[in-house]
Amino acid sequence: EVQVVESGGGLVQTGGSLRLSCVASGLFVDDYSIGWFRQAPGKEREGVSCISRRDNITYYGASVEGRFTISSDNAENTVYLQMNSLKPEDTAVYYCAVDGDPLQRPCNRLRYEYWGQGTQVTVSS
Repeated sequence: EVQVVESGGGLVQTGGSLRLSCVASGLFVDDYSIGWFRQAPGKEREGVSCISRRDNITYYGASVEGRFTISSDNAENTVYLQMNSLKPEDTAVYYCAVDGDPLQRPCNRLRYEYWGQGTQVTVSS
């Protein structure tokens, strides 16, 4: 059984930083992708960043490139999303998800099969 668990959300002021963590377990394929998505109230879920487990190839959405960094600790089955220079428009529920296939860019949420429960990120102005 594949399990995906996120942590690390919270409340931060504009310009601050947060680091989200995602632990994915139960996968037994050579290469798969992990993505971070977010959904703000009244908006569609959008791809923030994604990474391939085998090659650490990454992708970033235009709205976060240069501010967010995705990284992977394969030994711990953990993917991190370091979020710097946060803005109020970054406020959303952030989800981690797993696609059992190699990375496809951009991060298309329709490809991702396994999802975590989400963690709230709130950036105050």
